[in-house]
Amino acid sequence: MIIVDTSVWVEFFKGRQPYFPKLSELLEESQVLAMECIFAELMQGAKNKHESDIINEYWLNLPKNNEQGLFLKAGLESGKNRWFSKGLGLIDSAIIILARETGSTIWTLDKKLRIVLRKDDSYE
Repeated sequence: MIIVDTSVWVEFFKGRQPYFPKLSELLEESQVLAMECIFAELMQGAKNKHESDIINEYWLNLPKNNEQGLFLKAGLESGKNRWFSKGLGLIDSAIIILARETGSTIWTLDKKLRIVLRKDDSYE
């Protein structure tokens, strides 16, 4: 599975190359794992009800994993590894933890997040 970060979703919703066709293919193949915090960020940036409805439709139809306790684990791991001092917030830390727990990779355009990712964490 692939956790698609907010940065890639934004490019997808704008129809930009190469993100739109590649993410479309992954969605058709049921390879995308949704995270509540990522979709919350997308909802926060929605400009109108139409955009919110589209984002919500993806949220409702994508596979999800149990995220209970995820942010506590992310806070612990972030503190232990000093991710905050490297510019990584709690949401990015949670994305890393969920990816590692589920054996998923992360597709992101976020340079700070990419610096912290191990090679096997990253989707390219």
